Amino acid sequence: MAMADIGAIKNDLSPTDPAANVTWAELTAQQRTVLTPLKSEWDTLRPWQREKMLDIAKEYPKMDAQKQQRIQRQLVKWSRMTPYERENARKRYQQFQSLSPEKKDELRRQWKEHKQKAAASEGYDPEYDGAEP
Repeated sequence: MAMADIGAIKNDLSPTDPAANVTWAELTAQQRTVLTPLKSEWDTLRPWQREKMLDIAKEYPKMDAQKQQRIQRQLVKWSRMTPYERENARKRYQQFQSLSPEKKDELRRQWKEHKQKAAASEGYDPEYDGAEP
């Protein structure tokens, strides 16, 4: 699940859906553990955002340890973004999804090369993004 997956818009949820309006206090212990990076802002998230995060929390136990770590890093990064940055991330994700598979592969290759070059020139690990789970 990529960062963009976390921010993807889910429009099929009614604002009156009880799952969309669950408060932080109403989450299960497992959900709160997974979604801890979002604790301070949970009650201000839009219904579709809450539902998406609940979907992530539901799938989390089925993920391998590496994927769980990735999700935690991404949730931390997402929680540190401003609303403007989040909206831009959503737009970029939607634009990316509209590309052909070939173009997506090419952009992924270019991004990987860019990260590796930056890591080599600046002396850091391209897989480490600084966000602690």
